[in-house]
Amino acid sequence: MSDVTGGPEGQGVEPVYIGAMTLYPVPESVARARRWFRKFTDPHGLACSVEDCVVMISELVTNAVLYGEAEESWRVRVEWWRVGEALRVDVHNAGFPAKVRMREAADDESHGRGLRLVDALADSWSARPSRFGGTVVSFTVDEAWKP
Repeated sequence: MSDVTGGPEGQGVEPVYIGAMTLYPVPESVARARRWFRKFTDPHGLACSVEDCVVMISELVTNAVLYGEAEESWRVRVEWWRVGEALRVDVHNAGFPAKVRMREAADDESHGRGLRLVDALADSWSARPSRFGGTVVSFTVDEAWKP
């Protein structure tokens, strides 16, 4: 698993927009993101582990809520895309890309493992400036659809 800087678009495959949700930057939005992702992707017949995707979405939305910063009102946006046979999920927030990093959490810390989980479960992930301003953290699951 690796932190990539681009994404599947650079491989000559045009992403196909599947859906999105916009959330308030509050803790309750994490559970809402999990429910909505399951509901809205169910008709697409994903061949990958939806539960693994839900865990990664939970971690990235939690990070967006905890670490997003803006002087004005802002929202967390979650988008999902089909890129060939892969699923890409983007989580946009108002934070700064330079602040996205994996860290070593101490055994007694309750936070600090989110990106490590994403790194372990995703085929790739990236952090970069968002087209909405702020940051987008994305993960990709290869072979999310059967060919």
